Amino acid sequence: MQQVIVIGGGVIGLTSAWWLLEAGFGVTLLEQEPVVAAGASHSNGGQLSYRYVAPFAGQGVPLKAMQWLFQQDGPLRFRPEADRRQWRWLTQFLAHCRADISRRTTARLLALGELSRQSLVQLEMVLPKAQFAWREAGKLVVYRSPRQFAAAVAGAAGVGQTSTAQADAGQVLTPSQCVALEPALGPALAAAPGMLAGGIYNSGEAVADCQAFCHALLARLQAHPRFGGMVHARARGFVLANGNIAGIDTDTGLLSADAFVLAAGIRSRDLAATAGIYLPLYPIKGYSLTAPIRAGDLAPQVSVTDFERKVLYARIGDRLRVAAMADIVGDSAHIDPRRVAGLIAQVRTMMPHAADYGTLTAWAGLRPATPGGAPLIGATPYKNLWLNVGHGGLGFTFACGSAHILADLMRGKAPPIPMDGLTLA
Repeated sequence: MQQVIVIGGGVIGLTSAWWLLEAGFGVTLLEQEPVVAAGASHSNGGQLSYRYVAPFAGQGVPLKAMQWLFQQDGPLRFRPEADRRQWRWLTQFLAHCRADISRRTTARLLALGELSRQSLVQLEMVLPKAQFAWREAGKLVVYRSPRQFAAAVAGAAGVGQTSTAQADAGQVLTPSQCVALEPALGPALAAAPGMLAGGIYNSGEAVADCQAFCHALLARLQAHPRFGGMVHARARGFVLANGNIAGIDTDTGLLSADAFVLAAGIRSRDLAATAGIYLPLYPIKGYSLTAPIRAGDLAPQVSVTDFERKVLYARIGDRLRVAAMADIVGDSAHIDPRRVAGLIAQVRTMMPHAADYGTLTAWAGLRPATPGGAPLIGATPYKNLWLNVGHGGLGFTFACGSAHILADLMRGKAPPIPMDGLTLA
């Protein structure tokens, strides 16, 4: 039985470990923190958006980014650094901001999203969804700008159809229909009747608690007969010998195995560099707020995305999770109180009665993003080193599908979807 070390105890590493165990590998999990899901998987937006997967790099994004930078509480912050990796990533990102490239990337992500949805259904046989507050809530994307809404309608329903058309990509709604679907929007729209131009609703999207998912899956891993255990140590770099990876050096000693899977979020970038591999990853800092929902609060039942503000609202169990921001400011997860204050102000305006905002908690995490928005899965120049990295803000959405692909590739099977644009090559 081939022994594999999976590096990273977030949602990507844990799902990778599970699918490899089920494929017949022996697996050991290496995680630097005392608990799993301590990084980007800890308090993310919780939305499983299988159909709403448009990459950040798209036509018109550079112009929008310039506008966001001048907004006090805009969704983007940028701090230039004396780090050539930042500028290399930005150059590649700008090269991906073309309509044709964005369309191809979106098609890949839709295929990966559908595979992930199917794979999560398979996982449900051993991991009941109730253990991680999974709920098929549906997703409503609301638009403030009539121009943006018209463009979204054209894309969803097809040019020439009316704004009330029911399209395969989603149901197009007027502002009053948005409130009828999600009453939590009612107070904001009553205070500012022209705030929304409309919305697009998809019924098949879900929400869940990513951290709870990770802890529940870890329990299943620990009960698996081929699981070799979990090592809590900080990986420092790969050790090379005879053109292969001989081991992974950690602060507690050298770990050896037949193969290695790099799934350590943004830390994958530095670890790969110790083997001479450049990974086009950059940490996009995101923020979230979590507030308890009390009896009588008007909390959303539907997952809501404020398109222009790039703010996501999701009810996860008895809590409201709000996620936002895309800060290109380096690799520190420090919480900027000004960003939190700006987000709280937006939330109080959009959903003033949804939760107990007086007792909310704030969190920030680093999402490992590729310039084009598609993850990197599969082989490297070393035959015993494999990748599952670069999922950006959609790690929870794509985790099961990515792990499914990785396990098939590592045992020599053809992947279940085309891999064009999803590999290091």
